[in-house]
Amino acid sequence: MSHATWAIVPAAGIGKRMQSDIPKQYLSLNGRPVLEYTVNTLLQNKNIAGLVIALQQDDIYWQDIRIDSKKPVLQAVGGRERVDSVLNALAELDHCQQFDAARDWVMVHDAVRCCLRQDDIDRLVSGVADDGNGGLLALPVRDTMKRQAPGSSPSTVAATVDRENLWHALTPQYFPAIALRNALEDAHKNGQSVTDESSAMELAGFSPILVQGHEDNIKITRPDDLRLAGLYLEAQRLQYQEQ
Repeated sequence: MSHATWAIVPAAGIGKRMQSDIPKQYLSLNGRPVLEYTVNTLLQNKNIAGLVIALQQDDIYWQDIRIDSKKPVLQAVGGRERVDSVLNALAELDHCQQFDAARDWVMVHDAVRCCLRQDDIDRLVSGVADDGNGGLLALPVRDTMKRQAPGSSPSTVAATVDRENLWHALTPQYFPAIALRNALEDAHKNGQSVTDESSAMELAGFSPILVQGHEDNIKITRPDDLRLAGLYLEAQRLQYQEQ
C-alpha cells in the first residue's frame, strides 16, 4: 500500500431517537462511553496513521474520552449535516504536516458503530488495495424487502423489492482523500442529497467496492441497540481472550 490512511469520525450528531439527555455517542456501554470504543478501535489498527473527530462546537463530553494511542488525534468543528462534518475534517487534515493530501486516503466511520472488528478494517484495506474507486464495508440483504405505499396510514405494502444484489451499507467507507473531497463538494454545490460517502463517490462516477463485513458492526440508534452492542462487545472480548 503506497499511501497513509487517516480515520474520520463525524461525531456531531444528537441522536433524538435514543430519547437520552446526552448525545448517543457518549452513552455508557459496559462502563465506557460508546465513542471511546469507536475511536480506540480505529487508532489501534496498524493501517491507520491518525484520526480526526468532528464535534459540536459546544461539546462538553469529548474532554473525558480516554485515548489509548499516541497517534495524532485532531479535532474539527462538526457541521449541520454529515457531509459538512466530513468536509471540515478533511480541511483540518490539511493543517497536519503528516498528511499528504495528494496521496493519502481517509476511512470515514460512524461514531456509534462501536463494535467494529480489527479484521474488518484489515479486510476493507486489503479488499480495496489501491483501487481508486475506494470501497466500503457492507452486508448482503437477506430479508424479503417491502416498499411502503406513499402516504399510507396504516402503512401498507406497495411492492416487494427484489433483494438480489442488494446490500446494507456499513462503515468504515474508504476513499482517496482528494477524490472524496471533490465528490462531496460537487454534491454539496449541486444540491444533491448524499447519505454516506459512497453515494457522493457514486454521483461522481466511481464504483466503490463492496467488502463484506461482520453482522455485529451495528449502528446504535435506539435504546435496544445499546444493549445488543454490549452483548457483542463482551462476546468479542471473550473471543479475543481465547485466541
